[in-house]
Amino acid sequence: MIENSKVLVTGGAGFIGSNLVDRLLAQNNQVVCLDNFSTGKLENLEKALKNPEFILIEGDIRNYDDCRKAVVGCTCVLHQAALGSVPRSIADPVTSTDVNIGGFVKMMFAAKDEGVGRFVYASSSSVYGDHSGLPKVEHQIGKALSPYAVTKYADELLAANFSAMYGIETVGLRYFNVFGPRQDPSGSYAAVVPKFINSIINHENLHVFGDGTFSRDFTYIENVLQAIQLAASTPSSIIKERQQAYYKRNQELRVPGISETIAEVFNTAVGQYTSIAELADTLKRILARFDHTLARVDVTYGPARPGDVPHSMASCEKSQAILGYKPTHTISQGLEETCNWHWQRAHLNVRQ
Repeated sequence: MIENSKVLVTGGAGFIGSNLVDRLLAQNNQVVCLDNFSTGKLENLEKALKNPEFILIEGDIRNYDDCRKAVVGCTCVLHQAALGSVPRSIADPVTSTDVNIGGFVKMMFAAKDEGVGRFVYASSSSVYGDHSGLPKVEHQIGKALSPYAVTKYADELLAANFSAMYGIETVGLRYFNVFGPRQDPSGSYAAVVPKFINSIINHENLHVFGDGTFSRDFTYIENVLQAIQLAASTPSSIIKERQQAYYKRNQELRVPGISETIAEVFNTAVGQYTSIAELADTLKRILARFDHTLARVDVTYGPARPGDVPHSMASCEKSQAILGYKPTHTISQGLEETCNWHWQRAHLNVRQ
């Protein structure tokens, strides 16, 4: 765990960021949040704003002065700020690139200038692109299928370069379809889990892109919070020792001339896959416990979306071997908790 430290969380008003902020505050840290609220929400920080150890800076990672202001005195940066969504990046690649690459470089350079030792950042399973192999392993990627995927791979390359050039330690986490409380169910670019839950609660048909056989390694937020903390707090000496053992077992992964500075990328997932059709059935079954009529919500199917990868499932071998990562929640456990949260929130709003 990260304890008794000053930590910067960029994108701290977002779904992952706000959950991370609350966890860090509960562990006796001083937490700085940098967010421009383009996708994050102030309501996600309701609890944090009551804590005297929380500092909110409304600013933009594309503004270098904002980045420098936010990182002052911080021991590590947990960079969650980004414009997510493959469809959004296809509709507006200019803004996605500006935020996800331009903002990434400014934030990482500010961290370097402040003398931050380690920079942990959110990458994405979209980096694997059209590589068809399962499970996905970190050293085998294909051709990117969307501007969003390109931005995340560019971040990984930039992080490795910064480590070699400037000595800052970087750890990228390739998130696989993260879900959980506070994830926004509305809007054109909503993720499938909250969108389906919201539709079911409102007795609306579920629309599936494709025939329902596409599958994902859905990853509950608690697993992600664990991975972030391990990536940030595992001592350098332990990482290097475990790296040597891991690469000795997998000698084909050795990259000639690799920097001695830590510059790693890890999958953050469960290592299981669930089809979209199975996801819809599971969510209806869980929510039917609150209202039996929800089991009758219809599912319709249509054309697949451009840029969507058919199947995605991670190997967690590397993250387990080097970071000690062990997922605590299966998809079933995560969906139970997430459905409970959305149901309570929906009915609290009704009563108000």
